[in-house]
Amino acid sequence: MNRQLVLETIVRVDDGSGGFEETWQPVGTLWGQIKPRTGRVREGEAGAVSVHAFVIKVRGAPQGQSNRPTAGQRFRSGARVFRIEAVTEDEPKGFYLICHCEEELAT
Repeated sequence: MNRQLVLETIVRVDDGSGGFEETWQPVGTLWGQIKPRTGRVREGEAGAVSVHAFVIKVRGAPQGQSNRPTAGQRFRSGARVFRIEAVTEDEPKGFYLICHCEEELAT
């Protein structure tokens, strides 16, 4: 585990006009290992977007604990953002978790 990652979750904040805004709030800091998988280019709202898939391995945590990543959250490493698509245990005892993530970059 050689990369410090900030685990973030999305929260809804009242905008004062009867609606809400969605913002990302840090939940905690985890150490992880990032390995690239695949990449592709797709069309985004403002043009082509490069999408890269990664596997991020972090220490395990019991279900329901705030430091256990879940799909829909994201990791931040400096300016880089990795959306968490799925999480599973690396081995039966759950000492480590495997997070399937994507990073999008404008091309």
